Amino acid sequence: MERGKLGRRIKAFRKLKGYTQAGLAKKLDMPIMNLGDVERGKQQATDELIGQIADQLHISRRELQDEASRDRMDE
Repeated sequence: MERGKLGRRIKAFRKLKGYTQAGLAKKLDMPIMNLGDVERGKQQATDELIGQIADQLHISRRELQDEASRDRMDE
């Protein structure tokens, strides 16, 4: 998946789940700047980070990376 698209999906799910960028970054034990860079597509997320984000947001990796889950974000 294109990193900009993945970043937008991370941001959308983060907001859907009620997390601020700072709050999620703290849960992930990473600098807020790095999470911001991932969300803006400036930094590529590793497979490990994608898994950690999905776990914190209580969604599957597939849901985070899959366009088919877009409907859930729109609910």
